[in-house]
Amino acid sequence: MFTIEHEFDCTTVTLVDDGGAPLQEDVRIQAFEDVVVVEQYDERTDRMNRITLSMAQLRDLQAALDLPEGSYRFADNTD
Repeated sequence: MFTIEHEFDCTTVTLVDDGGAPLQEDVRIQAFEDVVVVEQYDERTDRMNRITLSMAQLRDLQAALDLPEGSYRFADNTD
C-alpha cells in the first residue's frame, strides 16, 4: 500500500509494508524540485535514516532497475 500527498514544495509518497511478517517500517519519499529524500525509521537505533538523491542519481537508479549486472554511464548530450 502507498499514499501520495501533494504539498506546496514537494510531493510525498509513503510506502507501507503490508506484506507478511516481519514487516518493515514505512518508507517516506519526498520529491522536491532538485532532490529526492528517502526516509525510514530504524527502531533498533531509534532514529530516522535519511538518504538524499540528486535528480541524476534518481535517473540512474530508475535505469538500473531495468538493466542487467554491469557498469553504466549515461552519454552526455550537451552537443
